[in-house]
Amino acid sequence: MPAAQPAKTYPAHDEHPSEAVTLALDPYDMADKASLFSVHYGEMGLMPMFLVITNDGDQPVSLAGMKAELVTFNQTKIPPATQEDIYRRISRPAGKISQNPLPWPKKANGSMSKDAMEEVQNAQFAAKAVEPHGTQAGFMFFDVSGISTPLAGAHFYLTGVRDAKGNELMFFDVALEKYLSAPSQPK
Repeated sequence: MPAAQPAKTYPAHDEHPSEAVTLALDPYDMADKASLFSVHYGEMGLMPMFLVITNDGDQPVSLAGMKAELVTFNQTKIPPATQEDIYRRISRPAGKISQNPLPWPKKANGSMSKDAMEEVQNAQFAAKAVEPHGTQAGFMFFDVSGISTPLAGAHFYLTGVRDAKGNELMFFDVALEKYLSAPSQPK
């Protein structure tokens, strides 16, 4: 897992100063960033997105009822993949067409290593709350198979974040163009 920085330091973020909560996304869409994982999610049509939520307030915020959604430029709404969806995609990748003169499909392998299972479990965003002056982070995986440029013009929406009194905070809207247009960071 990458070390989470305060959410407002990421190019693609939505800051709510009055509620003292900031949400950021860092898509792992490039090979250099995706090399963090042993599983090649991009080849399976899954895009990992590092979700970071920072609470600069004096009270905890609850994430137990949060609902995330990636909305593409053509308004396709994509919920995050469940752990079972990811396991299924890893263990049963699409079969490939053979190079014989006749296009016989090859049978897809139906197994998954223990290391791959642990990687998914450890990477997924699982926080139920963000402590005062704290940050929580983890990955959400989105099925972007069949979408050539899933981030261009896309937005990430998050609802269901609640303050310590149970009041729902304003929804978060992160325009992913902020990520795409950000200057590249020197290595």
